[in-house]
Amino acid sequence: MNNQLYSNLIFELSRPGRMGSSLPKNDFPRHEMPVSLLREHAAELPECDEPTVVRHYTNHSGNNFGVDNGFYPLGSCTMKYNPKINDEIAGMRDFQNIHPLQPESTVQGSLTVTTMLRKILANLTGMDDFTLKPCAGAHGELTGLMIIRSYHESRQDTKRTKVIVPDSAHGTNPASAAVCGLEVVEVKSKDDGTVDLEDLATKLDDTVAAMMMTNPNTLGLFEHDIVRIVEMVHRCGGLMYYDGANLNPLLGVCRPGDMGFDVVHVNLHKTFSTPHGGGGPGSGPVGVRGPLSQFFPTVNPYHGNFLVELRALVYILTLGRENIKQVGPLATLNATYIKERLKDLYELPITALSKHEFVFNGLADKSTGVTTMDVAKRLLDFGFHAPTIYFPLLFHEAMMIEPTENESLETIDAFISVMRQIAQEAQEQPEQVKSAPHNTPIKRVDDVLAARQPILKFPESSTEMV
Repeated sequence: MNNQLYSNLIFELSRPGRMGSSLPKNDFPRHEMPVSLLREHAAELPECDEPTVVRHYTNHSGNNFGVDNGFYPLGSCTMKYNPKINDEIAGMRDFQNIHPLQPESTVQGSLTVTTMLRKILANLTGMDDFTLKPCAGAHGELTGLMIIRSYHESRQDTKRTKVIVPDSAHGTNPASAAVCGLEVVEVKSKDDGTVDLEDLATKLDDTVAAMMMTNPNTLGLFEHDIVRIVEMVHRCGGLMYYDGANLNPLLGVCRPGDMGFDVVHVNLHKTFSTPHGGGGPGSGPVGVRGPLSQFFPTVNPYHGNFLVELRALVYILTLGRENIKQVGPLATLNATYIKERLKDLYELPITALSKHEFVFNGLADKSTGVTTMDVAKRLLDFGFHAPTIYFPLLFHEAMMIEPTENESLETIDAFISVMRQIAQEAQEQPEQVKSAPHNTPIKRVDDVLAARQPILKFPESSTEMV
């Protein structure tokens, strides 16, 4: 089979006069379009027959990697397997084909879904109320910060313009604060990876609006001083914001509300299995304690990404009250197992007990010159997605691994075996690793060139095959 034919761009397969469709004769009266709306030149669209189009996209679809293809240990993103029952129910006609402007009397079932989900999320997080409007995690962060800002403004406390963020935080935390018009103040971590209380104390005053935290933090470590941190921030008049990106290992164990957090956002597309990646879909509901719900902003005129919310509810109901308590412990067990099996070959900068994810600092043997990037590329040759690399920025060769709770022992053992093989190759055949990947459709690309000089469109009038 000539796979090369279908590995080209669809524009490169175009031939003048080729067609893959036949439209009926237009029986509608002709209406002249305003000249201002007309193109000067016809759109240069690809001209292909149907078999070429179908084969082209079918072959390309096989080059995509996701949780349905294999193991996806992407740290802090919780790329969890998505049960197909979620998609089946979300695809039901009565859910899928509703319109946000149709009469409320005709969508009572869908409104029941949103009400149930709000109550369940409040129960799981220890909050009093939730809004489902935010359409992504970062959208949820912005919403939560807007709530906090509105709370302080309602009390005429307008000098509170600072948001404290740990140096190990996700990049969206300071970005969201900046977009909200707030000043970001960074607090340092101690050698054990947790927040430095002494440094935090120097940052607290009557200008602090809130502190944003992820717990467990980005290193997968539970902030054991969390109660003390909450007391310190509350004493100075600030609120505590919980970034729900790492809520996964807490399910069934403890709740952000019980730790003292005032505002929480939950990534339904992480913790509750809805598919994500490639830009969407997402959902970032925000929960609050007490009277903060009066400040829920109208960031979305409807009820957010409804079908994402529906999938999350199905996932929660499928697990049930008892089984959802196993999510956190199993996520922690799987991550700890991988860490313990690999720490003799990969540098483990922090040896404390981790939760759902952990961070290596590249290979333990640095003399081979094999980097974290090399290891990540070599993993692709074995059918595994690479973990998150070079983040968090606390370590030069960071490699953040999160297996999630639903991977089997056999899958995890296979990943461990490949990681050990790569470490051995680094010592015996370093060029084999440094030149990886070897059997993927695309080899190593120039990341810097791709970021600075991206080619965003196909060259005009260039339809010849390459």
